[in-house]
Amino acid sequence: MRNFELEVFFSKWEFKAKYHLTASDMESMSLSELMAMASEEERKSFDNLWLGYTQTYGDPFLREEIAKTYDNMNSENILCFAGAEEGIYTAMRTLLTPEDHAIVVVPNYQAAETIPLSICDVTGVSLKEDNNWDLDIDEVIGALRPHTKLISINFPNNPTGKIIPKDDLDRLVEVAREFGIYIFSDEVYRGIEAEDKRIPQLADIYEKGISLNVMSKAYGLPGLRIGWIACQETELLAKLERYKHFLTICNSGPSEILSIIALRNRDSILDRNRKLVSQNLEKLDNFFGKFPHLFEWKRPDGGAVAYPKYIGAKDCTEFCEDLINDTGVLLLPPSIYKSELLPTPPDHFRIGFGRNGMDEMLDVFYHYLKKNR
Repeated sequence: MRNFELEVFFSKWEFKAKYHLTASDMESMSLSELMAMASEEERKSFDNLWLGYTQTYGDPFLREEIAKTYDNMNSENILCFAGAEEGIYTAMRTLLTPEDHAIVVVPNYQAAETIPLSICDVTGVSLKEDNNWDLDIDEVIGALRPHTKLISINFPNNPTGKIIPKDDLDRLVEVAREFGIYIFSDEVYRGIEAEDKRIPQLADIYEKGISLNVMSKAYGLPGLRIGWIACQETELLAKLERYKHFLTICNSGPSEILSIIALRNRDSILDRNRKLVSQNLEKLDNFFGKFPHLFEWKRPDGGAVAYPKYIGAKDCTEFCEDLINDTGVLLLPPSIYKSELLPTPPDHFRIGFGRNGMDEMLDVFYHYLKKNR
């Protein structure tokens, strides 16, 4: 397996950098803050939890709460995993064979292409920078082969923040339905996007739609390590569950209880996170507006990351390296989004806006740019 370049980079910098300005998750909370949202019964359930094995599919109450986040799912349509990455890995390993072909959107979260590439032929379809990062459905159609098994998408997209328009999503589903192709949809940022751009979840609208989500991103609770897949095909979920037996087997019992509490309070958590995103985006609008000679900035449709273009004199990766070494401000350089399928922009970096402390981070960034202009 290839190196997971994002995690290699973060293993060096994530906990070393003073200012984590490329975080992809929302601001988290302490255990005491989350427990303050719990009912008395939920507190007792957590305090008296038996620390044995849990059900492979996930706690029944947890699956019920997850199902409520969809329009047409029930608990039997949900399978839990240890984070989203295990869900991606399990789905790709279960669905794809060496005789299959997959189509993957680029740029992407590396696992979306790396895992399929270790199994079968993969074709990349690019989100076009010069076309507002739109996905060209005609290009997807042109990439189809007789043995295409899977189309993998991610909206709100990491790193561009793009959300596919509803009409384009409907057309993509029509094409997939015509040829009996699965659509794997990474939806980990759903809930903090602009409401007028929100699209349906694939599992709700397509019988071969596979929806991935997690407590880590929109909910800001990555330490719980709880993710899930929703799917109308319960037979497919049974195959995924059997593959999970060779991985984590089951999830953490305490994390399941804490995820239940969070999901029962999801409206307040997501409302808080949407407000933080809105406030931070206003700050980024103001910040990048001061440096039009260095950056091209466009607000993303959703998520907690954006993909600005660096137009300064330096190489963009060199710029990011100088910034972290000089100030402790961490951005994600273009090299992290290098794809084996298609060229990716060499002049775009990832910036995160889901956490507190934006004022201080941007102030340090501002003075670095002023000093080095």
